[in-house]
Amino acid sequence: MLLAIITGSFFLRYLPVGNVKCKDLYNIDKDSLTILDVRDYNLSYNDPIQGAKNIPVAYLKRNYAEIPSLSVHIIAADHLEKNISIRFLRKRGFKITGYTLTGCKCKERISTVC
Repeated sequence: MLLAIITGSFFLRYLPVGNVKCKDLYNIDKDSLTILDVRDYNLSYNDPIQGAKNIPVAYLKRNYAEIPSLSVHIIAADHLEKNISIRFLRKRGFKITGYTLTGCKCKERISTVC
């Protein structure tokens, strides 16, 4: 039983989500989908993404109904936030078109290499 709980927790947090690609934030169609920023409020306040709706991962469970469309592009600070938010939203019927990590080591722009 304990092994199942540990394995499940590891799966949800650390294993990459399939069929979702890292995309350059500047090359996505912002009119046809919702850009969802799942970073903490203090990170998103200091580095805002224009046109993004900010709902931190910790608040997704009670606020996911506020997401205006079913097609979503995720903005996250790291892979942990990305994995948890994508899995949660997929269970609720959202189509995740891609993600962007702001915590990348890319300085010039957010690239697809992350």
